[in-house]
Amino acid sequence: MTATAPDTWDVVVIGGGPVGENAADYAVQGGLSAVIVEAELLGGECSYWACMPSKALLHPVEIVHTTHHLRGVVPTTVDVRGALDRRDAFTHGLDDSRQVSWAAGEGIDFMRGRARLTGEKTVVVATPDGEQRTIHARHAVVLATGSTPTIPPVDGLREARPWTSRDVTNLHEVPRRVLVIGGGVVATESATWLAGLGCEQVTILERGPALLARNEPFAGQMVRRSLEQAGVDVRIGATLERVGSGPVRRDEVGFLRGREVTATVDGEAIVVDEVVVAAGRRPNTLDVGLDVVGLDPAQAPEVDDHMTVTAVAGDWLYAVGDVNGRALLTHQGKYQARVCGDVIVARAAGRPLDDERFVALADHGAVPQVCFTDPPVAAAGVTEQQARDAGADVRTVEIDLAAVAGASLVRDDYVGRAKLVIDQSSRLLLGATFVGTETPELLHSATVAIVGKVPVERLWHAVPSYPTVSEGWLRLLEALREAERAEAIRG
Repeated sequence: MTATAPDTWDVVVIGGGPVGENAADYAVQGGLSAVIVEAELLGGECSYWACMPSKALLHPVEIVHTTHHLRGVVPTTVDVRGALDRRDAFTHGLDDSRQVSWAAGEGIDFMRGRARLTGEKTVVVATPDGEQRTIHARHAVVLATGSTPTIPPVDGLREARPWTSRDVTNLHEVPRRVLVIGGGVVATESATWLAGLGCEQVTILERGPALLARNEPFAGQMVRRSLEQAGVDVRIGATLERVGSGPVRRDEVGFLRGREVTATVDGEAIVVDEVVVAAGRRPNTLDVGLDVVGLDPAQAPEVDDHMTVTAVAGDWLYAVGDVNGRALLTHQGKYQARVCGDVIVARAAGRPLDDERFVALADHGAVPQVCFTDPPVAAAGVTEQQARDAGADVRTVEIDLAAVAGASLVRDDYVGRAKLVIDQSSRLLLGATFVGTETPELLHSATVAIVGKVPVERLWHAVPSYPTVSEGWLRLLEALREAERAEAIRG
């Protein structure tokens, strides 16, 4: 679908990751014209430097690890070159021509360049050939510019040209010694595949009290134990004091920098070949023209549940995905974009927004996330502490997933745990956490139960297939029943 004027579309989307693609696609499906403006690769961070390449690297490591914990199978090793080639197949060698063709086939126009707001529904695009092109939106401009890694203010760290998530997912050669700064999802997943691909020395530095601190405490504890068993040196509560390095010989994404780095940690010198910074991300807001429309470029724009930027009058500016700071997760950003696209179409047609599909309900207390470590961590909703902090009447139940018959068949020496957080007053599920092999496949059922406000008593009638890991749901409900019976007897 093309615009009727050469520089005007119904919707202009700034940012061509999966989030921007979804916003444009839903707008076009609703009969509007749309253009995506992207300075780098259409498909964005997730497709080329984050979700897809990281999971492509993690799965071979997971399979190999399973062969060492399954009788009747000959233990094997990772073919590093084959794993990297497989990763490259998923990222198409950092070539976005397929995505460009997809957009054209969907009726979405695409413009390569760096976009910046210059006024109401007006955007200037700096194209690769140096042209400054002004384009206009009839109905909406959507900000979908994502986020970028933050570099902690440690003496010498930035000068050492550390790897970020882009480098470690696109590595061309496995470094011998690596220091990973951070203890969240990116840090723990990176350490998992680096160790699995044969990195001889992997050290994680987390300045906080635990790995995966936003999850239930047992999740970080189990991941830490697994990483340590794989030979990873995990240092909790550690302080990186300074970093020193020689001259960088090669400064390209995923290539070894060709120098040694000495990191001083709590007074101890650690010598490595690469440093991976995985210490958080910040929304990409600094150079998109937020100041022109009265917003602070250093802050994520606040949006309502229609994804409309609240501080800009006229309901024409939207922000979806990482850039709005709500939930820095690709799937959550794509969800927001679907809502956004539908809202734009409805408003353009003058229709009311009184249907649930026009509201991003799942951004509030129902967000799912998977950390693909070994064991993986799958969680939806809120943790026990978050629920208590919110004033809920909290009841929890936990089980050892290794006792579930289906889990014992997945691998020998199965390690896993599951926990439900329940509002005792309403008997609704507030949160669920599963740790263990194949538990990510349990997550959507938890998400459905939370979003659908399914009472715990109704969950008894959702019968799990036998023998599968999903039988853990039944065991959780049985544990809850036994606890409540014991309380009733005690009076």
